[in-house]
Amino acid sequence: QVQLVQSGGGLVQAGGSLRLSCAASGGTLSTKTIGWFRQAPGREREFVGLISHRGGITRYIDSVEGRFTISRDNAKNSVYLSMNDLKPEDSAVYYCAATDSGWSPNRHGYDTWGQGTQVTVSS
Repeated sequence: QVQLVQSGGGLVQAGGSLRLSCAASGGTLSTKTIGWFRQAPGREREFVGLISHRGGITRYIDSVEGRFTISRDNAKNSVYLSMNDLKPEDSAVYYCAATDSGWSPNRHGYDTWGQGTQVTVSS
């Protein structure tokens, strides 16, 4: 059973950058689409973006397009979310998640989740 372990995150000023990592243990990520989601207090968990199993396909929500980049290194069994030009509205707990089933933005399609990591952007 694959487990996802997240690292990175923290507090940054608006306009700053952070990189989140999502590493797998107990199995390989190389066959899985990885999605990134975020959840702010009092809000639904929101799809942020995804990367296909070989990295050839990425998708992002409009509000992060051009600022966030998802990449992966299957040799390191890891996926990354690089976030630039961060805004206060990006503050949330960020989750990575894995699925064997296509490229869905629907969180219910993902069966393995990381523990979440807090990102706080101050104005």
